[in-house]
Amino acid sequence: MFDCIVKGGTLADGLGNKPETGDVAIKDGRIAEVGGRINGLAKRVIDADGALVTPGWIDLHTHYDGQVSWDSEMAPSSHNGVTTVVMGNCGVGFAPVLEGQEKELIELMEGVEDIPGSALHEGMEWGKWETFPEYLDYLETREFSLDVGAQIAHGSLRYYAMGERGRLNQDATEDDLSLMGKLVTEALDAGAVGFSTSRIIGHRSLWGEPVPGTFAPHQEVLAIAEAMKKSSKGVFQMIPAGTVGKLESLGGEKATQQEEHDLMVQVSMQSGRPVTFTLVQSPDYDPETWREILELTEIANDKGAKIYPQVSSR
Repeated sequence: MFDCIVKGGTLADGLGNKPETGDVAIKDGRIAEVGGRINGLAKRVIDADGALVTPGWIDLHTHYDGQVSWDSEMAPSSHNGVTTVVMGNCGVGFAPVLEGQEKELIELMEGVEDIPGSALHEGMEWGKWETFPEYLDYLETREFSLDVGAQIAHGSLRYYAMGERGRLNQDATEDDLSLMGKLVTEALDAGAVGFSTSRIIGHRSLWGEPVPGTFAPHQEVLAIAEAMKKSSKGVFQMIPAGTVGKLESLGGEKATQQEEHDLMVQVSMQSGRPVTFTLVQSPDYDPETWREILELTEIANDKGAKIYPQVSSR
């Protein structure tokens, strides 16, 4: 006897096959049978007629970095069919961190993602980690209703490695680059699913300071790429300058979409790792700009790059 049979739904397997009507049987917490009509007995039968039945969704772009400290349910993602979330996007996160840096990282997250600083101050268990591997060890002590993947963020990395110089977007020295590369490799080897950076001037802390790494020269970005090559692990996640418009009221972006795309191609080719980026989503641009970026991406991938755009659901 099965524990549950989901009957008559439209099965979409996530592999690109044509959806078809069928059943899914579950036993002992695992899928036991898929497809066609399943005639066995079950303790529970769910009528899925008219509904899609799919594998669990992967939410690639979340900011649960603080919420993982106090919430096991990971709502609202877990309420919407999501079974895996990836956090640490947009160059903001909470590891690595030195004692005394917590306030600035909270203000950065609050400014960029509008997550209330009061909740982060009250809910986070500061002191249980410093390095990124220690942060992952901390997450292992928690229980969640879904799987959680964490990226090491450029903002916290730069602040940890360079102190105030890093937080205020001053140029990195060779020693700084060496240390950041070492920390990225350590994070990936410990289980980080990638590295993230934001290069749009609209991403700012609560007090108006751009995310650390916003103006990082190509030398710094490619040093991270080299660290990822050394580890042979992880995805490079980037918010390119210009993604949400020209932002002329803030002084204007410092790089064009073409320049940013060229940088992503170089990162992917040098590191051998996939690069994912947020596709342009602003009315400031010609309505065909997004199509041009996709065409450039296709050309780059045909030449050996691995670049994948993300599209906002909003």
